[in-house]
Amino acid sequence: MSTEIDPATRTELEAAAFRRLVEHLRERSDVQNIDLMNLAGFCRNCLSRWYREAAEARGIALPDAEARETVYGMPYKEWQAKHQKEASAEQKARFAAQNPGH
Repeated sequence: MSTEIDPATRTELEAAAFRRLVEHLRERSDVQNIDLMNLAGFCRNCLSRWYREAAEARGIALPDAEARETVYGMPYKEWQAKHQKEASAEQKARFAAQNPGH
C-alpha cells in the first residue's frame, strides 16, 4: 500500500528532512567529513555542492561559500578551525582505497 502525497507536500517533506539532516550534522561536529565519506560516500561538502547545484539548475548563482555556510551553519573556514581534526593515516588510506583518483 502506498500513501498518496501531492507534489507540493512531498517537496515540503523533503525540505523538512533536508533541514533535519543539516541540523543533525551541525550537532554532530565530532563526526569528521572523512568519516562520513568512508562510511556513507558523502560528506557535508557533498551536501553543500548538491544544494548549490540545485540552485544553479533553477538559475540561481549561489557561491560555494554560501552553500557551505548553509550546511555548516557558519563560514567553512570557521568550522574547520573549530571542529576539523587531522585525518589519521588509517582514515586517509581507507578514503584513498574507496575513492581512487579523488
